[in-house]
Amino acid sequence: MKHALTIDVEDYFQVAAFKSNVNPQEWDTYRSRVELNTHRFMEIIAEHDVRATFFFLGWIAERYPNLVREVVAAGHEIGCHGYSHQLIYEQSSRLFREETHRAKALLEDQIQKSIKGYRAASYSITDRSLWALDAIADAEFEFDSSIYPIRHDNYGLLGGPHEPYRIELANGRSIVEFPITTAPVANFSIPV
Repeated sequence: MKHALTIDVEDYFQVAAFKSNVNPQEWDTYRSRVELNTHRFMEIIAEHDVRATFFFLGWIAERYPNLVREVVAAGHEIGCHGYSHQLIYEQSSRLFREETHRAKALLEDQIQKSIKGYRAASYSITDRSLWALDAIADAEFEFDSSIYPIRHDNYGLLGGPHEPYRIELANGRSIVEFPITTAPVANFSIPV
């Protein structure tokens, strides 16, 4: 069995759970932990000769371009995690497209190669934001890893496949989806 290890590179103050207490306009005032934590994680997985996909938030990549390059130099893949870590279904289609293109262009400029994968903030591709898959494919990503096949109040597409699959989109494109890992417990799928 093959496994895919992925890491979302964002800072602690950017998570959706803090949305009501932390204003994104004030992110620069918080002490960042992203470099230290990313370096430590890379050390741990290097001890086991493991490679991963690091989904970088554009906001982080803009402020820590050397971190992006260090991850690549260590042999890892870079993915795009959007720009501002906002829930897709709370963004307009126009803003989502702008931020997605901005983050992808920034990352591609930093590593001088194409970015193939995308992951939405807080796995926020749900029934309310399936339209975003068209935008992701239009941005020429080859795969997405944003769909969690569970029920949750902020994310999830209950009943979705648990293995990678291809999604045929309304815009005539298609994209491969790598759903987030779940485990069966009784008659439920729980997050892993």
